[in-house]
Amino acid sequence: MAGGALVLGGGGVTGVAWELGMIAGLAEAGVDLTTAVLIVGTSAGSVVGAQIASGTALEELYARQLAGYGSEVPARLGVGTLLNLAWIALTSRDAARARVRMGAIALAAITGPESERRTVIASRLPSERWPDRDLVVTAIDALSGEFVRFDRNSGVSMVDAIAASCAVPGVWPPATVDGRRYIDGGMRSPVNADLAAGHDRVVVLAPVTASFPRSPSLTDQVAELRKTAKVALVSPDRTALKAIGRNVLDPSRRAPAARAGRRQAADVATSVAGVWAT
Repeated sequence: MAGGALVLGGGGVTGVAWELGMIAGLAEAGVDLTTAVLIVGTSAGSVVGAQIASGTALEELYARQLAGYGSEVPARLGVGTLLNLAWIALTSRDAARARVRMGAIALAAITGPESERRTVIASRLPSERWPDRDLVVTAIDALSGEFVRFDRNSGVSMVDAIAASCAVPGVWPPATVDGRRYIDGGMRSPVNADLAAGHDRVVVLAPVTASFPRSPSLTDQVAELRKTAKVALVSPDRTALKAIGRNVLDPSRRAPAARAGRRQAADVATSVAGVWAT
């Protein structure tokens, strides 16, 4: 399929910031990723996808990352929860079963009210309406483990879809969409780059690259895409990782992460332009 696809991976509030810094920096260098005909967003990437597809100026979106906390709530994905999720993935008979068990953890966890979380998600978005272009938001059905793709034709609110994609198990409550409960799309893959299959140009921004055991690996997804497309994969460099810090859910790290993404954009602009240019 002709046209460029932009894949935006998960990575918490710092992932949102790094991706927006990267996109703004690339635009400054003459590489406009907002022209993508398809945007695939997982977790943090779903927020960024909705933001850049809204038509809001990139510099405005970037500036928001340099401001204070806003409505963001500091949180942490505890080591115990992370190890538990990894153990579930490793000991389940297949990836679908692992996602069911992850969903059970999310449904049983004591978290803040779902309504408050939805308010935070809505505060991140310049518009609550689906854009006219193709924006795909990923999530997981907490009960069945089914991998779900929401878009403007799904008949669901974009805010609800993004709340589902950002519902980190054990940290945030599963999001209710049409009576079903959903968790973070990153539980299938932190990036879900394979959803860009069929496009001849793909840029993947991946704040997090490591997948759970038995889950599709980013390396494999990108290798498969490269059989039929030009692909650029960008993840945080050493300086950006230091700016992001150890806790990707810490909103105090947004500004450093955004600046790091913008700085790094200058280093990758040539390689990304080589893929993105028509």
